Amino acid sequence: MVPEPTGKRDAGLAPLLLTVVELIRQLMEAQVIRRMDSGELTDEQLDRAADSLQTLEQQVLEICKIFDIDPADLNLDLGEVGTLLPKAGGYYPGQPTEKPTLLELLDRLLNKGIVVQGSVDLGLAQLDLIHAKLQLVLTSKPI
Repeated sequence: MVPEPTGKRDAGLAPLLLTVVELIRQLMEAQVIRRMDSGELTDEQLDRAADSLQTLEQQVLEICKIFDIDPADLNLDLGEVGTLLPKAGGYYPGQPTEKPTLLELLDRLLNKGIVVQGSVDLGLAQLDLIHAKLQLVLTSKPI
């Protein structure tokens, strides 16, 4: 039988995982808003997306309650970079803000698209054993 969490010290990786889930949820929400504003979504698609995002948000809040985590603590302070997530009502996709958060920067990258290329050589005892060439295309639009 798994013991019930009793507080923040028992939360383990839960805050980190919830932070990642919340970041992804807000990124998806921003993309839904962008597509809604551009008229790319039908009313049915918009309703399904809104219901799914609302359900996911409620689940995050319920898990926060179980682990005694303040949902505001999911918004990490990244020092000079700013915060991970915008304050409630502080960001609308496509509208510039004075000090963008990491979420806003990721949203902009997804909207415009980015290509990252590189290669990695892994070796041992001065022997190259693994060669990998990587290309990552990150965009919210089909390619």
